[in-house]
Amino acid sequence: MTQTPTHPQAHAHITIPAKHPMVTVLGSSDSLLRVIEKAFPSADIHVRGNEISAVGDATEVALVQRLFDEMLLVLRTGQPMTEDAVERSVAMLRASAEAANGTNGANGAHGETPAEVLTQNILSNRGRTIRPKTLNQKRYVDAIDKHTIVFGIGPAGTGKTYLAMAKAVQALQSKQVTRIILTRPAVEAGERLGFLPGTLYEKIDPYLRPLYDALHDMLDPESIPRLMAAGTIEVAPLAYMRGRAQPVFTNVLTPDGWRPIGNLQVGDLVIGSNGEPTPVLGVYPQGEKDVYRVSAQDGSWTLCCGEHLWTVRARDDKRGDKPWRVLETQEMIGNLRAAHARRFELPMLTAPVALPEREVPMDPYALGLLLGDGCLTGSTTPSFSAEDAELSEALEAALPGVAVRHEAGPDHVLNGAKSPGDVVTLENPVTGMLRTLDLLGTRSHSTSVPDDYLYNTAEVRLAVLQGLLDSDGGPVLQTDRTCRIQYSTASIVLRDDVIALVQSLGGVASTRRRRAEDRVPGSAPAAHVYDTHVVDIRLPEGIEPFRLARKARKYHDAGGGRPMRFIDSIEPAGREETVCIQVAAEDSLYVTQDYLLTHNTLNDAFIILDEAQNTSAEQMKMFLTRLGFDSKIVITGDVTQVDLPSGTKSGLRQVQDILEGVDDVHFSRLTSQDVVRHKLVGRIVDAYEQYEQDDSRKDHDGRRGRNGK
Repeated sequence: MTQTPTHPQAHAHITIPAKHPMVTVLGSSDSLLRVIEKAFPSADIHVRGNEISAVGDATEVALVQRLFDEMLLVLRTGQPMTEDAVERSVAMLRASAEAANGTNGANGAHGETPAEVLTQNILSNRGRTIRPKTLNQKRYVDAIDKHTIVFGIGPAGTGKTYLAMAKAVQALQSKQVTRIILTRPAVEAGERLGFLPGTLYEKIDPYLRPLYDALHDMLDPESIPRLMAAGTIEVAPLAYMRGRAQPVFTNVLTPDGWRPIGNLQVGDLVIGSNGEPTPVLGVYPQGEKDVYRVSAQDGSWTLCCGEHLWTVRARDDKRGDKPWRVLETQEMIGNLRAAHARRFELPMLTAPVALPEREVPMDPYALGLLLGDGCLTGSTTPSFSAEDAELSEALEAALPGVAVRHEAGPDHVLNGAKSPGDVVTLENPVTGMLRTLDLLGTRSHSTSVPDDYLYNTAEVRLAVLQGLLDSDGGPVLQTDRTCRIQYSTASIVLRDDVIALVQSLGGVASTRRRRAEDRVPGSAPAAHVYDTHVVDIRLPEGIEPFRLARKARKYHDAGGGRPMRFIDSIEPAGREETVCIQVAAEDSLYVTQDYLLTHNTLNDAFIILDEAQNTSAEQMKMFLTRLGFDSKIVITGDVTQVDLPSGTKSGLRQVQDILEGVDDVHFSRLTSQDVVRHKLVGRIVDAYEQYEQDDSRKDHDGRRGRNGK
């Protein structure tokens, strides 16, 4: 005779404090009690007054007692218990008990209790409180607090995006971030946006509508248009997230000189804000866009689209010792002045641009002196004009084999130093060097700095500039202001070369024209018939503009001012084909036209990528590498619902293999047990998972059977 095994019986007695009416514990018409009785069929539960007793299987009775304890903890916070909350509390308690007994080690026991989960408020708006409803949801929310990049992966209805948006709004309201960016890949059931009717925004709006709807649950609806107009909240398809672009012909500085941004490829090197080369991580064509000309007060300018990003600092930021911020071009339009002063300061190079060394035939300082005060026509022996003996001596020392002979007044002739046996017909060494540099025959209005000097090491570039300034420049003292440097030339090309030398060393230079016909009669020789271009220069601390002792002493006694750039104007410049690049520099800055610093990364932002299963591997990499300082990224998706074209691998599936285990990157996985929509949704998800498992098993068995024949 077989005996039925008996489980240890137990009895529990729970007293409900008088401050909690029994209807809050048992529910209206005992609805909560019925849920509890259904969940614990092995326990008899009786209620008398405010006393609850449970008799039955010891394990079940212990869980019943814990359940009522957790319910009372929730009720103490003023939050009501619902049937759904009771069911989820039961599920959490059972999972915790199984984990403790080792029967479900996969979930683990992390110590979270139902009360901790159900009372964790994220956001409250218009009487509605948003909070996690399951243990996995709580762990997901906690991970967002702890990590910079979080992936929320799970079936539809598990609250992945909704909770992430609540955390984003919370971060914005608590000033942890300055903007929220919500994005989705514009792929849905194979439809192409280009074939849909309407404008771009009409095409993408229905696909982004769920994000707008969630925003309206969390913020005052009247504030949303204002926040979006200010760029504080941005909702856009993923394709336009990378749309911080410049025209394809815009120059970007590389170790080999300037190159059009449209010609760059992944792996190419560009120059970063520290003057050092940094690799290009991505190149993303953006199509035709409206572009703007962004100009600084020193005359430097470049072209970019309205969404292009700029690191800037306002005067209030500087006074308050606040960090630099990142603004889109379109955010600054119409807001460039503060009490008639320029509002937005731009960052400068933190060190001179580091370019590779090039061989040059002439000492760079000597070249600068000759470009400034030399006679290079080739019709006579090369000569040099200098009042300071210090300069003629320095020139001779810098040109081996050349003797600098004084003639009269400031004039000196540069002869080849003769040695016994030299042939009289030997070419003057200076003439030979000038011929090699293609400078022979140039005059004051047509001379320039050869490229091998313009794009050489910082030491070479500085030496050329010092020679130019020692000969044709000087410090300018101003009352109650720091000392600036001034350089004058009749050559437009040399003017631009001097500006480029200054900018490459981290300085600023502005120019103005002094017309020949405007000069006071008798103030200059009649031969000076060309306009003079005056360049005002400021160099960073540590960059010595002069070698000539008297100029250097005057400059240091007065104190040189810090070079600064401010945005002066932003004007429409038509439509152009554009491209976006991604660089590896830590601050994401790269040097564009006129040595302006710009970038394509998002700082101080909470960025959410929804429906990430529909990103390609390239899109996922592009999105992740846009991460900026003090930003947070949450990526959500369901890898079982991929709508990508056949043959395209989901970036969300691939990224799990690539980034799993990387520090500060966390993967939160939710299941059908975390579905917070209609209960039937969870059962549907389970049914589909079971079907796919069975189908996969049949395929495997079929292949094994065929192989066995």
